[in-house]
Amino acid sequence: MTALLDVKDLQRHFEGVRAVDGVSFQVQPHEVVSIIGPNGSGKTTTLNLVTGTIPSHGGTIALDGTRIDHAKTVDIAEHGIARTFQNGRVFATLSVADNIEVGIHSQLRAHRPFRRLSHVFLLRWIPLLAELFVAIFGTPAARRERGEIDAVVDLEVDRFEARLGPRRNDPAYTLSYANRRRTEIARALALQPKLLVLDEPTAGMNQSETAEVLAQLLELKAAGQAILLVEHKLDLVMTVSDRVIVMDGGRIIASGDPESVRNDPAVIEAYLGRRREAPGSLSEDERSETETKRGDLADSAEEGSA
Repeated sequence: MTALLDVKDLQRHFEGVRAVDGVSFQVQPHEVVSIIGPNGSGKTTTLNLVTGTIPSHGGTIALDGTRIDHAKTVDIAEHGIARTFQNGRVFATLSVADNIEVGIHSQLRAHRPFRRLSHVFLLRWIPLLAELFVAIFGTPAARRERGEIDAVVDLEVDRFEARLGPRRNDPAYTLSYANRRRTEIARALALQPKLLVLDEPTAGMNQSETAEVLAQLLELKAAGQAILLVEHKLDLVMTVSDRVIVMDGGRIIASGDPESVRNDPAVIEAYLGRRREAPGSLSEDERSETETKRGDLADSAEEGSA
């Protein structure tokens, strides 16, 4: 079976620092794969490379067998990858519904006639004039497509009905941080992507809000949505993931099912540091802090497997 996403020997460096150093992995259709690791391990950089936000310095990326490692971001979206960002990005002055509608833009046909000419420098004016004509006068096809757009927006608002439903027409700048993140996820899903890429979707959320997002991720998983996820909350990762990839220093140090990864010595070392050999080399306070961290890691993993 052809992998949905196939990453081979991916490379990216910043002024001599190898942020991503020979990373290779796959995401199969309908699979949820999470990337975890300490801060600075290369997780978000890997997502940026996969989605075309920054160019790679080596390696290949293929989606459904088609190379996308040199494609533009808009072309990658049209191929079927949608993403959210670590710091949250919404259009502040647009309403929730309009933000979600933006996610459909790359899939429009009737509202974007001659769209392929937009890539030809000398002919870009043709699709611009055609889109202006459609916006002013409309066409039967554009009116039908308008109905389809509204149906997609309704579907995504309904997904977060309790939170976004009452705020459907509110500008995004009035939303809470958590609702801005929900709007961003809804916008990504509006594309109906082959692969949904999420960069810390629960960052800044409290326990209750995180539980809501986890429930929605599990619904997406049950529906067969392929997901590539970066997340620091290990209980969420262990619950939703089919496979977990652990990065440290720009490299993959472990990969497998959640059960095997959480017990991998290399993973424990990456999170907690190398255990010193001499029994008296740690002070009492240092031993207490290390054991607390180790317990937190185990508790998070145990909750995710429950």
